[in-house]
Amino acid sequence: MRVGCVKEIKNNEFRVGLTPDNVKSYVRAGHDVLIEAGAGVGSGFTDEEYIKAGAKISASAKEVWDFSEMMVKVKEPLEEEYEFFHDGLILYTYLHLAADKTQTEALLKGKVKSVAYETLMETDGSLPLLIPMSQIAGRLSIQEGAKYLEKRFGGEGILLAGVPGTPKANVVILGGGTVGTNACRIAVGMGANVTILDISLKRLEVLDHMFGSAIQTLVSTDSNVEYAVRSADLVIGSVLIPGGSTPKLFKREYLPEMKPGAVFVDVAIDQGGCGESSRVTTHDDPVYVEEGVVHYCVGNMPGAVPRTSTIALTNATLRYGLQIAQYGLEEACRKNPVIVSGINTYDGKLTCKNVADAFEDLEYTDIHTLF
Repeated sequence: MRVGCVKEIKNNEFRVGLTPDNVKSYVRAGHDVLIEAGAGVGSGFTDEEYIKAGAKISASAKEVWDFSEMMVKVKEPLEEEYEFFHDGLILYTYLHLAADKTQTEALLKGKVKSVAYETLMETDGSLPLLIPMSQIAGRLSIQEGAKYLEKRFGGEGILLAGVPGTPKANVVILGGGTVGTNACRIAVGMGANVTILDISLKRLEVLDHMFGSAIQTLVSTDSNVEYAVRSADLVIGSVLIPGGSTPKLFKREYLPEMKPGAVFVDVAIDQGGCGESSRVTTHDDPVYVEEGVVHYCVGNMPGAVPRTSTIALTNATLRYGLQIAQYGLEEACRKNPVIVSGINTYDGKLTCKNVADAFEDLEYTDIHTLF
């Protein structure tokens, strides 16, 4: 198969879909690989490393798109890339379509076979291509939140851990999944007071065993969320519905009740965000203030640490990518039915139920009826 990888053009996105080691694996399996010049520089990989691994380099993004039977990316294509879509193209990347109707319609119009990292689900219910970025985003959320609590960024001007004789910061985490657990680990490690909320009592029990008396667990109800955020210095939004729109747990009405200079980090912003007051920001301009609360809603948080993020992501994506390249998407799905769960669009049809539920006027088609 002809496999391509272009340079990411999203604001301050320095990750890359393939590392030189990945290229070597594809080439050894008999595939041709074309990389856009400079695609890996932001993650510390030179064109020379890709050439040594067996790839060819092109100075033209269009040439790479035109060449590719399978395009391996990190982030969703932007509008200026839609013109490169072609019938039968396999697009293997993060998509987050429930928060992006324009992109969804472009993929359908282009008859792209899109395989979304964030919806590919293993038989045990895990999301193997989302987990590594969720781990990074969760850990980063505390790091970024601690920074924006500094007074010069509009925050309260407090230190998460405090020092002897001063109060520690109160960190509230909405959601106890991969993002929330990793945020909790860093917040506890930094010495903050941590409260974590989740709808699952079973998950709260796991967290209680994991962190013990270092945290407070609460069932996620409107009243408990409101109670917790009133005294919070830092709130982390880490709720996820695979492929679907995120429920708005963090209400706008909570803002006047919170401390002036408190910080809200919405890690779920890729899927629309879990805050009613959330809107997507970029690494260039990451925060805004509403009713005294600093909002950090960067849509590609792991892009801030691209070397770590790229290696972690491609460690997970390579196995499935090689299967798709070896057998073609349809036969790969027959040999490994897990891949089916990643297909969001196919030959002009919308095949992810959660995405279809987010858009009333777009029809869902069961992928099993198409091949």
